[in-house]
Amino acid sequence: MIERSRLLNTIRRALRRSRVVALVGPRQCGKTTLARQIVAPTAVNYFDLEDPVSLVRLAEPMTALAGLRRVVVIDEVQRRPDLFPMLRVLADRKPLPARFLILGSASPELMRQSSESLAGRLETIPLSGFSLAEVGVPALNRHWLRGTFPRSFLARSNAESGAWRQQFIHTFLERDLPQLGIGVPAPALLRFWTMLAHYHGNIWNAAEPARSLGVSEPTVRRYLDLLTGLFMVRQLKPWHENLKKRQVKAPKIYLRDSGLLHRLLGIGAERDLLAHPKCGASWEGYAMEEALKVAQPDEAYFWATHQGAELDLLIFKDGRRLGVEIKRMDAPVLTPSMRIALEDLKLEQIVVLYPGRVRYALAERVNVMPLSMLGEDAMAMFPRPGRGRKKG
Repeated sequence: MIERSRLLNTIRRALRRSRVVALVGPRQCGKTTLARQIVAPTAVNYFDLEDPVSLVRLAEPMTALAGLRRVVVIDEVQRRPDLFPMLRVLADRKPLPARFLILGSASPELMRQSSESLAGRLETIPLSGFSLAEVGVPALNRHWLRGTFPRSFLARSNAESGAWRQQFIHTFLERDLPQLGIGVPAPALLRFWTMLAHYHGNIWNAAEPARSLGVSEPTVRRYLDLLTGLFMVRQLKPWHENLKKRQVKAPKIYLRDSGLLHRLLGIGAERDLLAHPKCGASWEGYAMEEALKVAQPDEAYFWATHQGAELDLLIFKDGRRLGVEIKRMDAPVLTPSMRIALEDLKLEQIVVLYPGRVRYALAERVNVMPLSMLGEDAMAMFPRPGRGRKKG
């Protein structure tokens, strides 16, 4: 078992300051394992909404929850949206006898009742599978190939990992979506999801997948928003600056888990990945997700102009404007795009992530950093001006 002590501490701190804390992320990413380290699954304070016993206990939810003390866990809360108004009432009691840790496999936007009913009371902690910092740098290539889901990463072989991911995709489409009341036919959504794997890292254009599927552009837009709300896809929004340049206004599309991307592309081994035409795009998405886990930005975008200038990731963090470029090459060099982005976007600095081993400066405010050095500290990635930096 891989320890996730940093995340556990984050959850415990959130429970001390907030009445309701939501752990949100895809199914099978480790939410339940973390919650069970805070409240034992056999405790009266633990409710798993996929367990028939818990469902019976919550037949009269106010009666079942009102008398509990300390931390109460409700797992897979998206299956009972009717609980959110009651949680608001329970969270407003004074003195407050209990705080609630709710676990959900759908985004707050998809569960509108949570954001509406618990406004001002809810602290959300986004969760993904294992980070590179958690699995360790020696496992980087396995982490990239198999993805972040614990069971996929920890499988005894690549074949077993691939089989688990195939079953995950099947279960997600055939069971999880209907349980959420989503009536999209599984074969249609699988075809669309596979198309997205080939779009990974590209600017979104609804026309082509709509034609291929024989549906309208609003329909494929709905499919895309659905997979985004269930944490399978990241729509990276474009940033628009007040410039005398035509700027890209459509989002970029990434599959959030590299392992699922590789399964949908038919990639089963590292040698297949390195020879695949989407290798560079896969590396870009993988490195981007790891950078976002570390930076935990207030906002994140990409930036591109029709003249060819672009920035892979524009991060806003604590009032700072920071850029990330991702290059799968042995020795990245300063490019015209980096110079333009520094000037036009008024960036404090750019970090260039690459698969090498040495950290070095390309220019003032532009530094190359091995992905393996990300760690868990955003300051290591973006040190404040004037502070010393460890040399590779």
